[in-house]
Amino acid sequence: MITERKKKTLSAVAIMAFILFCAVVGWFIGRPMVQFVSEPEKFRAWVDSSGILGRIYFVLMVMFQVIIAFVPGEPLEIGAGYAFGAIEGTLLCLIGITLGSLLVFLLVRKFGIKLVEVFFTFEKIKSAKFLQNRKKVAFLVFLMFFLPGTPKDLLTYFVGLTDIKWKHFFIIATVARIPSVITSTIGGSFLGTQKYTFAIIVFALTLIISAIGWYVYNRMGKE
Repeated sequence: MITERKKKTLSAVAIMAFILFCAVVGWFIGRPMVQFVSEPEKFRAWVDSSGILGRIYFVLMVMFQVIIAFVPGEPLEIGAGYAFGAIEGTLLCLIGITLGSLLVFLLVRKFGIKLVEVFFTFEKIKSAKFLQNRKKVAFLVFLMFFLPGTPKDLLTYFVGLTDIKWKHFFIIATVARIPSVITSTIGGSFLGTQKYTFAIIVFALTLIISAIGWYVYNRMGKE
């Protein structure tokens, strides 16, 4: 029979293993992955030569990026638009994001706040007051995921601490992230078809909307 002390020890070991995993993956996979996708011609050539496996590998890349929350996701989304086109690129990104987000959500439900503290201090967790509004938490999380510019992958770790059911979060992680993903993939698609003026317009509008989203996020964090 496993005692309470052994459970705590196993939990601590699992979290330490997760921290090590994040560090190793972030350094040896995350950095080269983002650098690779940031070289669009090479990435497109790799996609063309890999067929269906290229799509599967890309979905796994996006999942890794969501789990290792400090690895930026925008290069992957822009690269997806460049290599796969806006529609397929968006779908592949959303599949990876949804699977990665759901995995993070379930891990936080399993290990609790200690896992979240891998990325955040306890004070930072407490400062996200909008997540403590039990009546409106689902709507507020949807809003934060819907607005471009908010730290969605990091927020995923927060959401696991709330009362939101995993089925509801599955919908939020998929539907609410469409606007922020599709703006990046459309911009990448314009780059891939050498429509640079349209790409600049899309990225400029995205930057403005992201600034608004970041402002809203900071304001809600203080309320």
